[in-house]
Amino acid sequence: MRIVSADDIQNALTYRALIDALDEAFRSEIAVPMRHHHTIPTEGADATLLLMPAWKKDGERYLGCKIVTVFPDNAKQQRPSVYGQYLLLSGETGEPLAMMDGRTLTAWRTACASALASRYLSREDAAHLVMVGAGALAPHLIRAHLSVRPIRRVTLWNRTRARAVSLGFGIAVAGIEVDIAETLEEAVREADIVSCATLSTQPLILGAWLKKGAHLDLVGGFTSKMREADDQAVKRARIFVDTRAGAAKEAGDIVVPLKKKIIEPKAIKGDLFDLTRGKVKGRTSASQITLFKSVGTAIEDLAAAMLVWKQLSA
Repeated sequence: MRIVSADDIQNALTYRALIDALDEAFRSEIAVPMRHHHTIPTEGADATLLLMPAWKKDGERYLGCKIVTVFPDNAKQQRPSVYGQYLLLSGETGEPLAMMDGRTLTAWRTACASALASRYLSREDAAHLVMVGAGALAPHLIRAHLSVRPIRRVTLWNRTRARAVSLGFGIAVAGIEVDIAETLEEAVREADIVSCATLSTQPLILGAWLKKGAHLDLVGGFTSKMREADDQAVKRARIFVDTRAGAAKEAGDIVVPLKKKIIEPKAIKGDLFDLTRGKVKGRTSASQITLFKSVGTAIEDLAAAMLVWKQLSA
């Protein structure tokens, strides 16, 4: 069994290749059982073990499982609270093939899922991207969106301006104008694509700010209590999600408007299965506002791990 480091993953993947692999995965026959949550009693705050399995049922067969631990008290020991690894096995024999760095794999697949959605939902001439949040996922989201649209300007916003400045130095690309937003409202009003990767519990993006034709990419919130966009943004948009089951249960940006009857279930026009299989149209006009909300799915982890394995085995 091969141990695959974060650097190995970085060297094996390109954004365009992974976006294509995800597109294929959502059109394939992949089994995705409900993710397992197990509470691990500890002396302080209880820990959590998460198991996210998936297996491919057609073509080249693989089996995989992401194993994540969340130990909230690790911060007291100056250790990360979250650790993750991805175990990839042969779907033919069950033979272990590789153990991969889960954090890096997750960052890549999350960003590329957003870019896959953007391929169907944002305007083809989208040239200005606003990135809200300057955490570890932000540079991946920027580069993934750059790979599918002719973006010439990237505007960064973060609650702590210094982190946005640091991100700006890190993602400078020849031919791309990178600037720091003075105000979030001003930046969003000019944006063709707004990508959010924050842990906010209060809406940051107001629907009144979104111009006609804008695409809103909501990535950060992963519980029903987290919000990155307000009700008006959701109401104005043509809505898509990565998976209906996940978004309707875990995404505050979808769950709360549904509970408040701001939107009806039918307002969710489709998911990545529908878009990639051509069952529903994404953007239907140049002036339409579109919204994509992701919470993640084991399909994406398996597709990314398969691509890494194939590249390393080539």
